[in-house]
Amino acid sequence: MTATSRKALDDEVGSAGSAMVLAERTLTKADVVRVYARTARFYDVWGMLTETRARRGALELAQVRDGESVLEVAVGTGLAFVELLRSNPSGRNEGIDLTEAMLVKAREKAERSSATNWRLRVGDAYQLDFAPATFDLLLNCYMFDLIPEADFGRVLGEFHRVLKPSGRLVLVNLAPGDGAVSRFWSRIYHFRPAWVGGCRAVRMSAQVRDAGFAIELSERLSQFGVPSEIVVARSRPES
Repeated sequence: MTATSRKALDDEVGSAGSAMVLAERTLTKADVVRVYARTARFYDVWGMLTETRARRGALELAQVRDGESVLEVAVGTGLAFVELLRSNPSGRNEGIDLTEAMLVKAREKAERSSATNWRLRVGDAYQLDFAPATFDLLLNCYMFDLIPEADFGRVLGEFHRVLKPSGRLVLVNLAPGDGAVSRFWSRIYHFRPAWVGGCRAVRMSAQVRDAGFAIELSERLSQFGVPSEIVVARSRPES
C-alpha cells in the first residue's frame, strides 16, 4: 500500500469516528457456509474470548421460563443454545444455522446435556420454517453484523412473524467502537471481510423498532476490546 492510499484509508476510518462505518462488503450465503465450515473447529475459542460477556448478558435478559417455546436463529456452535436447554428443560427448544459444520458442534454440546427436548437443523433466517406466532422467545447472536443492511427489515419481519404477540426478541451484535481493536477490525473488514467472518459493526435499535417491535433495552459492553450491543424487544400485535 502506498503512503497516499494508506493516508486515504486512515482518513476514511477516522471520518467514521465511533461509528466504525465502512462500505459494506458482505459475504454471500455460500461464502458464509464456506467460511464458517472452516472456522467451526476453533470458533468456541474466539467466542469465549470476545463474546462471553454479551452472550451471558443476553441469556440473563431473555428471562427464559421453563415450558416456553424458544428459537435460536444462527445457533453457531451452540454456546448459547446449551444454556437455553438448562433454563428450559420441559419446553420446546429449536435452533437453526446456515452452516452444518457449526451445527455439528452444537449437537455435540446438546447431546452431552441431559436434555432431549431440542432440535437443531440447517435453516435460513430469511425464510423461517415455522408457523406464525409459534415462539415466546427468539434469540439471535452475531448474525446481523454479517448480512446486508438492506436485508435487515426482511429478516426482522420473519422474526416478528414467528413470535407470539408480546414475544421476546433478544439480539446480540458487534457494535460500533473507536478503540484500537475496532479500528483494526475495520481495516481488515475493508480489505478481506472473510478474515473477520464477514462481520462489521451495526446499530440495530432503530431497525428493530421499524420492524414492529417495542424496544425494552439497548446496552453496549466490551470484551477483549470488541464492543457488542444487546437489544431486548417485544413484538407488537399487527395493526
